[in-house]
Amino acid sequence: MTNTSDDIDENEAQLLQALEIQEQINADYKAFAGKKLEPNAKKAQMFDIVEAIKKVSDPEIMINVYDLGLIYKINQQENGDVFVDMTLTAPTCPVAGILPQQVADSIATLEGIGQVEVKVVWEPVWTIERLSEDAKAMLDMF
Repeated sequence: MTNTSDDIDENEAQLLQALEIQEQINADYKAFAGKKLEPNAKKAQMFDIVEAIKKVSDPEIMINVYDLGLIYKINQQENGDVFVDMTLTAPTCPVAGILPQQVADSIATLEGIGQVEVKVVWEPVWTIERLSEDAKAMLDMF
């Protein structure tokens, strides 16, 4: 099978688009959701924030991002704003552009949550050792 110049041009365009997305993610990718919480409003509990994060799963392996060990830090401010540092299993993860936004959106649905920022970080590098015991059991890894 021979490639036509149209095939090559389309492949080049797809590659350039993928590289552009990758550059954005490797830079300082952040996802935002929510709105300012009313003063003196009751803040959501950390347990509820974690449960909201657990509603977001990696679509390739159907394990939530929390049990995958992708969540590195959750910081809840006094005003109800939440800042999350998360990573991905690899910089070339095909869902890299959507998982952080899904995490931000899921947290923002909680009562007692202000603005949410989810930042993708690459240090430390994710490894399978970060999997929770539940995730290991789901993957049959002991």
